[in-house]
Amino acid sequence: MERRGNMIVNRIVQFFVNRDEPMRPNLVVRSVLMMGIVFIGFAGLLIGWWPQRKDHAISPVMESEEAPYSIQGPYPVGFTSMGVNSDLPLELAAWYPAVQVNEHETEISYPYEVKFGKPLGTLAVASFEGKAILDAPPDPATSPYPLVILSPGFSIGSTSYAWLAEHLASYGFVVLSPDHNEQLDPENQLWRAAITRPQDILAVLTYVDEGVQAGGDFTGLIDQDTVAVIGHSYGGYTALAAAGARIDTYSFRTQCEGAVEREEPGAWLCEKLLPHMADMADLAGLDSIPDGLWPAWAEDQVDAIVPMAGDAFFFGQAGLSEISVPVMAIGGTADADSPYMWGTYPTFEYASSTTKVRIALNDAEHMIFTGPCEKIPWYLRIF
Repeated sequence: MERRGNMIVNRIVQFFVNRDEPMRPNLVVRSVLMMGIVFIGFAGLLIGWWPQRKDHAISPVMESEEAPYSIQGPYPVGFTSMGVNSDLPLELAAWYPAVQVNEHETEISYPYEVKFGKPLGTLAVASFEGKAILDAPPDPATSPYPLVILSPGFSIGSTSYAWLAEHLASYGFVVLSPDHNEQLDPENQLWRAAITRPQDILAVLTYVDEGVQAGGDFTGLIDQDTVAVIGHSYGGYTALAAAGARIDTYSFRTQCEGAVEREEPGAWLCEKLLPHMADMADLAGLDSIPDGLWPAWAEDQVDAIVPMAGDAFFFGQAGLSEISVPVMAIGGTADADSPYMWGTYPTFEYASSTTKVRIALNDAEHMIFTGPCEKIPWYLRIF
């Protein structure tokens, strides 16, 4: 089983090493992330599960010699939304293998939402088309399906990542994406989100555990024992925390001192977060700021993670070494918001995982992981 998984990982690496010509960043990320599900599937292989759908016409996709997972999978995809009753109400976007309700391809329009806060509120700065069927009935044929929790970037709506969620669902995964309660106010919201986001993941897992019980929303649909957490930017931080990474006060302060002195691109994060360490500790229910490692906010249910431009600067070597599940870290080398050397590189270097992959997208910037770039050019220029 492990040998099969390693062969899959090697195919990912060879895809980038053996290319004769450079790829434009927006094309690279589509290929990388479409193939990124191979890693999640690899985690499934390690624990003995892989979705099998034998009655669908698109079977050659599994046999292609070149980037097979960049092609849409065999399952039709359904989309719906639901709510989690936790300390703070949490909205969820859900994509899942569905029953095709008609013979004609159904298109759906997704908003690219940014939560600006007052006075603007949440705005849809663009929209893009998808292929999911709204509120389609789930396909029970090969259920239960493994779960992927997709954590969006800071203040970005869940449907901004619909292209990735649809693709995962087309290969037999249920994807739940929490709409984290936060606004685009780094001065006052960034530090708060560092605490509330991992708690949101725990709330989603609790919601799923309850939902798979007899008569629940997920009865027979989700395999709650097969779970991956993926995320972009602060969502990458969230994935790392969900896998057991622990904030390290000493490491974070030391790194920030050096970053400010060297005027590194990520130094702005230190300015927004360091003054609020006491606020973070209070929100986390701690009596004081730990000198070293903070408590973990993780569940044993998480079997694999994929941080995309993930913010790992909080954790340091000691905090990241707490991760032991398979990890695939992806980042752009021109990322100034979550610099490659602050996130992707140390995640790979310091995670204790025996199975781990690092992918560098040459000259790619931070927002490359969201919806189609051509739909939101002005937003990308600003942020």
